[in-house]
Amino acid sequence: MGMKIQWQPDEDNVYLTKGNDNLALHRTTDNIKGPQHLDLMGFFIQSPAEVDKWYAFLQKHQITLKTSPHSHRDGAYRFYCLDPDGNTVQLIYYPPYSK
Repeated sequence: MGMKIQWQPDEDNVYLTKGNDNLALHRTTDNIKGPQHLDLMGFFIQSPAEVDKWYAFLQKHQITLKTSPHSHRDGAYRFYCLDPDGNTVQLIYYPPYSK
């Protein structure tokens, strides 16, 4: 698909990218007995202030929030919430791609 490795912290995790498309692959250590499920989807946000606005909006609408907005080692600013099916959603400002 033309993606390149952006970061691979260990043999069980790899982050791929192609322009604004990103894919995070994580090997689970869980003993899965049925079909695997979607673990995470993310959306790029244009600024840290916009991340905070989304956090406040989702909080106001009683969406389940897994984390509060926080900075990451690579300059990213993000938080995690759950969609109606219980999938993790990441809203992230990431300087190289959030434009």
